[in-house]
Amino acid sequence: MKAAALADRIRGAFDDVLLARDEVTLLVGREELVDTLVRLRDQPDLSFGFLSSLTATDHPGKDPRFWVAYELRSIEHAHRMRVKVGLPGDDPRLPSITALFPTANWHEREVWDLFGLVFDGHPDLDRILLPDDWDGHPLRKDEELGGVGTQYHGAFIPPVDERTMP
Repeated sequence: MKAAALADRIRGAFDDVLLARDEVTLLVGREELVDTLVRLRDQPDLSFGFLSSLTATDHPGKDPRFWVAYELRSIEHAHRMRVKVGLPGDDPRLPSITALFPTANWHEREVWDLFGLVFDGHPDLDRILLPDDWDGHPLRKDEELGGVGTQYHGAFIPPVDERTMP
């Protein structure tokens, strides 16, 4: 199914469907997320049975602050679409979808690790990329730019935001 036909098909069941650059995006609230994904997965003419990616973006000072994007694929019908959910900065929580899509397990852990978004019901929501004792979530826009200081062959290189030009 071509993107325009897919968008028309989805519009029949959902309110907020966008078609841009030959890509279909569906915007849903977090309360509707699980039911929406089940419907998209289980409709025979859609069959979005594969979650290929799950990621987030941070927009401080805006409402919603965070956007979570779920990239879905239908292997059977060779089409794809995106589902996006906006989250407020003071309550960045979503239900986990690992029971629906096993690939969500590591994707949700990565988003939690880097952005601090919580996936309620996740079977093992702990650090996946950063050390367990890491403080903060580095892809949030309000995090320091510098990272950590580095000891290198007896020289100390300060974090980026603490360096000065001679």
